Amino acid sequence: MTAAAKKAFALRLDPALYAAIERMAAAELRSANAEIEVLLREALARRGMTVKPPVPARRGRPSKEES
Repeated sequence: MTAAAKKAFALRLDPALYAAIERMAAAELRSANAEIEVLLREALARRGMTVKPPVPARRGRPSKEES
């Protein structure tokens, strides 16, 4: 999923809640945004709603066949 394909919106959080999310994210080597996505996916899964996992970003130089 590319950055352009993601939905951007404002999210207002209690500063203490955001600080806790940042601590969790740092422990998992994620950004706060990625941690929020993980937490939301886990919460949805607990309620029986599955969401397709995101398509990982392609990294590195493209192969010669692709160019």
